[in-house]
Amino acid sequence: MGAVTDRIAVTPRSLSQGGHPALAALEAAGYDVLFPTPGRQPTREEQLRFLPSCVGYLAGVEPITREVLAAAPGLKVISRNGVGVDSVDLTAAAEQGVAVETAAGANAQGVAELAIALMLAGLRHIPPQDTALKADRWQRIQGREVAGRTLGVVGCGQIGRRVVRLGLGLGMSVRAFDAFPDPEFTPAGDFSYTTMDDLLARADAVTLHCPPAERPLIDKAAVAAMRPGAHLVNTARASLVDDGAVLDALEDGRLSGYATDVYDQEPPEPQELFHHPRVITTPHIGGYTKESVERATRAAVENLLRVLTVPS
Repeated sequence: MGAVTDRIAVTPRSLSQGGHPALAALEAAGYDVLFPTPGRQPTREEQLRFLPSCVGYLAGVEPITREVLAAAPGLKVISRNGVGVDSVDLTAAAEQGVAVETAAGANAQGVAELAIALMLAGLRHIPPQDTALKADRWQRIQGREVAGRTLGVVGCGQIGRRVVRLGLGLGMSVRAFDAFPDPEFTPAGDFSYTTMDDLLARADAVTLHCPPAERPLIDKAAVAAMRPGAHLVNTARASLVDDGAVLDALEDGRLSGYATDVYDQEPPEPQELFHHPRVITTPHIGGYTKESVERATRAAVENLLRVLTVPS
């Protein structure tokens, strides 16, 4: 059981204003739960102020650097309410003996559903037609149906597999690329694993569900290899996409549309790509559903208590 002075900081924006019933388990275990930056990500300076007094950190997507970790010698565990840890200096955490835990799979359904929603919204041009009608303009734009078309899924983990099944349910052919394909994943319908080159060449819509790499996966060469008129969706990581290459492809017609839910920083700096008429942007809401927040919060709390209650 935590000592009276043991503190746990909670910073995810979905939790830091109103809290969540699952957080009561931390208080019941004797921990003092802090909400240092309600409704927004903490800055580096704020982290340096609140983390030194904490043994646990229920963290959002804010960067957790070596400098920040060094200032918190009593920190024992960072628990993410999602799956991404690329914002955490994992080497520094390991050197300092800080466990880094994730809520694996908790937001998979929410992200998968958003990816499909963004694809459909783009192919049917829903945002511009909604905007036009709200401005009292009757503007009809011919769209495309997805049944009979090919969906390319890059990354076939927990999220990607759900996207595959949703695409098949819409009557699409689905081709997936994964660095380590699982031969036991054989959903009913027109599905198969393929190479990245083949996926780009044949997919009418491509959706990304893979971890970041050293360089963008969708760069100028990848865009040039895509089927003309394809639609691109990114609900994974901003670093997977070369924004300049995508903007050029939208301008010359190689891409019919792009949708993203992820950014290098939140909120992002204004840029030309986000204002393009065939780009849909959402403010990192993939896992921001009632159900996903519930699953992720409970998993994050369980991970905190599991690590903190292990005798040192």
